Amino acid sequence: MRAVEIRPGVRIRWVEVPGASPARVYLHGLGASSAPYYAEAVAHPLLAGRRSLMMDLLGFGISDRPSGFAYSLEGHADALAVALAKIGLRRNEIIGHSMGGAVAIVLAARHPEMVRSLVLVDPHIDPHTPSLGAPGSRGIAAYGEADFLSHGFDRVLRDVGPHWAATMRMAGREALYRSAVDLVRGTSPTMRKLLLELEIPRVFLHPEDAPPSGGRELAASGVQLVSVPNTGHNIMIDNVEGFARAVAQQRLSV
Repeated sequence: MRAVEIRPGVRIRWVEVPGASPARVYLHGLGASSAPYYAEAVAHPLLAGRRSLMMDLLGFGISDRPSGFAYSLEGHADALAVALAKIGLRRNEIIGHSMGGAVAIVLAARHPEMVRSLVLVDPHIDPHTPSLGAPGSRGIAAYGEADFLSHGFDRVLRDVGPHWAATMRMAGREALYRSAVDLVRGTSPTMRKLLLELEIPRVFLHPEDAPPSGGRELAASGVQLVSVPNTGHNIMIDNVEGFARAVAQQRLSV
């Protein structure tokens, strides 16, 4: 485990595997933690040998949970940029799952010196409408903050299933709620528009039976769309071999 202080008393932490450069930086989704989701894939022979940082965003996993942080996509990206700069890492390969994919896109748009390429793992790239009882960010964002903190968190934790709950219970409640609200709201311009306009190598991994909407436009902008069989949303867990092969086979260096 490693840590870096991004402002007085506030630390981002990660699990690191040493190896060659350029580094791969792995980002988790909402309510998750990077090491439990990525460790098996990082150790896969197709991906091993590279310096790999399984980073936890502020408010999640083993990172700090400051109450005064906005937990917006921009806030997460800016905090991550500070952490990477203090570590001495630039032009990294960023691999982001779900909400982590949205943060990765914003990081690349706001701090291009930090990102050489993106691998987006079934990422959030569009705003959505909150809906009480819906899974993930849409259901969380349907609460008011006070209601979520008082009883909504416990209800969501019961409904998400044991795997997700194992990491979600480590998240700060404010962090989980505010991150979900901002993820559903989206950025301006949207994450999709930011992704279309980036000029770095970009790969979009998706389940074989769930291609992204607007795929033709994404492909026309240079985004490589890669379907991974036998997976749901958690591609790196559902098919480790397929995920590792999809990442390893991409020509991401520039």
